[in-house]
Amino acid sequence: MLNTVYQLVAPRKFEVTYQNISLLERDVLVRPTHLSICNADQRYYQGLREAKVLKQKLPMALIHEAVGTVVMDSTGTFKPGEQVVMIPNTPVEEDEIIAENYLRSSRFRASGFDGFMQEYVKIRPDRLVRMPEGVDKTVAAFTEIVSVSVHALSRFDRIAHGRRNQVGIWGDGNLGYITALFFKYMFPDTRLFIFGMNRDKLSDFTFADGTYTVEHIPEDLHLDHAFECVGGAGSGKAIDQIIDFINPEGTISILGVSEYPVPINTRMILEKGLRIFGSSRSGRVDFERTVSLYQEYPEIVNFLSNIVGAVVPIRSIADMKRAFEMDIQKSFGKTIMLWEK
Repeated sequence: MLNTVYQLVAPRKFEVTYQNISLLERDVLVRPTHLSICNADQRYYQGLREAKVLKQKLPMALIHEAVGTVVMDSTGTFKPGEQVVMIPNTPVEEDEIIAENYLRSSRFRASGFDGFMQEYVKIRPDRLVRMPEGVDKTVAAFTEIVSVSVHALSRFDRIAHGRRNQVGIWGDGNLGYITALFFKYMFPDTRLFIFGMNRDKLSDFTFADGTYTVEHIPEDLHLDHAFECVGGAGSGKAIDQIIDFINPEGTISILGVSEYPVPINTRMILEKGLRIFGSSRSGRVDFERTVSLYQEYPEIVNFLSNIVGAVVPIRSIADMKRAFEMDIQKSFGKTIMLWEK
């Protein structure tokens, strides 16, 4: 079967390529329906990665956040017409200690091999999770980034000590919003405070116990633990503020991605005996827990709909470029491509 794949061949340039799909292998054929643009996709699209990285990775189909409809399943795991969330992380081995998303041998779609910008996606059945009925597909489209927050929160629950009276999250963007929302549902007895740059964005965190701009944090505010969801050039300042306001022996969870090394105040890390851990990507167990939280707390999906920005119908390469260019201009929210190819 001939499949149409839409690859980024150079910054801001998509081209069509055709690949043969074998229907004899024990895989599932999924037709993508809703695709979400991530900052990582934008770094490739805009050519913001190092030249040697772009040369190594491209051409490549982008997008690792998507849902779709099952077309065929030779394994009998899914029925045609079922709605599924696709998992981009693709492990090739198991380890009793290291999770699948940290194994160096694992492959990740849209970062080494083709992502979901295809007419059909051939995928292993264990890389699919059934989508609950009634869930807004524009929200379900970015389940991957939600699962990253759920993964980090699950690790926090294992790593952080039990005193969790007050916790802070630095970052008023998409990642901060998602992490804060799920924190409140997973740890309802903890007072949660959000720290950001933009007062308008902070006003969307209606479920938090308090919000502050980073220039106006009360000096007497103390936190047991904190999450850094800033990334980029601002992550260093965020981590330093966390170190200032966190109580001794607290835990700092780092989720923000920075392209360059970030200096941090190691002296105070030592003096306070702090624990710092990083979290990246997610695995099947995190997707399953995310979907179960959608079902257990339907209002979560309503909150997540607040960060759906533009929904762009995609019928041509010109539409793809328009969606990515619109996404660059956004100040907040997720750009969803309604995949009509």
